Amino acid sequence: MNSPIQTISIALCTYNGEVYLPAQWESLLKQERLPDEIVICDDGSTDKTREMIRQLANDAPFRVVVVENEVQLGYNKNFEKALSLCTGDLVFICDQDDYWLPEKLRIMEEYMDANPGVQIAFCDAYEADEHLNTQKERFWTRVRLDDFQKDRWKLGLSMEVLLDGNRMMGCATVIRKAFVSQLIPFPIDIPGYIYDGWISLVGAAHNTIQLIDQPLQLYRTHDNQQVGVRPEPVGPYVSLRDRFTRDRSIKLEPLLKIQQQLRKIKTHLTERVPDQLDGMKQVDLKLAHYTMRSTLPDNRFLRVWPVLRDLQRGLYHRYANTAADWYSPYLAALGDLME
Repeated sequence: MNSPIQTISIALCTYNGEVYLPAQWESLLKQERLPDEIVICDDGSTDKTREMIRQLANDAPFRVVVVENEVQLGYNKNFEKALSLCTGDLVFICDQDDYWLPEKLRIMEEYMDANPGVQIAFCDAYEADEHLNTQKERFWTRVRLDDFQKDRWKLGLSMEVLLDGNRMMGCATVIRKAFVSQLIPFPIDIPGYIYDGWISLVGAAHNTIQLIDQPLQLYRTHDNQQVGVRPEPVGPYVSLRDRFTRDRSIKLEPLLKIQQQLRKIKTHLTERVPDQLDGMKQVDLKLAHYTMRSTLPDNRFLRVWPVLRDLQRGLYHRYANTAADWYSPYLAALGDLME
């Protein structure tokens, strides 16, 4: 028996995109599997974007819904609005400034059709410059979604992977329409996470988010993009002597930031995800570890038991930076004991 035909919607958000939108639109028209609907939400463009999307809608070979926000919402809430207005069985998120390879919709639809239990999936992308000259660098390499993290994902640890930083681009994502109600409204107060990071966390909590390990688009990087991945600033060098002479609050500051971020994630997820799910247990475990690390007493003797306990349980190794040296978990534990 053939599977029922799925309809496809694309949620496209625009803002002053007249320079880049034509190339993205061209890539949508060249899809091997055309969408059934595109919902465009413009967030108060002041250039010719609104005029452009009206013309594109008139000429399109598929249904186009154009919404012009009277009040600027910002990219988080604009995507929330666009997603809520889509009517297709599968909803693809689309930025105004990328370029989709012709096979993207077809491959991702086929994946979702073959995996009915998956609610969210996302692909990789080639990074490109402002003029869409591909650099042949993979986006997943930039966000450290390497073979080690992919193996953890396959073991059901997608939440742990995503709690170490968002790996999913919204513009590379497909969501089942029936799951959208689990995602919105988007919280906007989680440090380090915007709308796509939140979507991935909800999917991970349910263990219904999966990887499509193919680059299916060009990810354009330029100075005017509203959302993008940029290198994190390098922190100041801390010598061994500094570690034992600096104010303790300086050592605790980054640990407190992680703890507060995890607590915020936990609070928002609890409002819509059952606590007994494995993804939520992964949140609780990491939150407990960073709560311990960020609240250790000044008395070094009283730190010994909680630090050695979490070291023996493998938690320092579990949350270590995989790109760092092999001894980084032991260095972190030693720092917690001595600094």
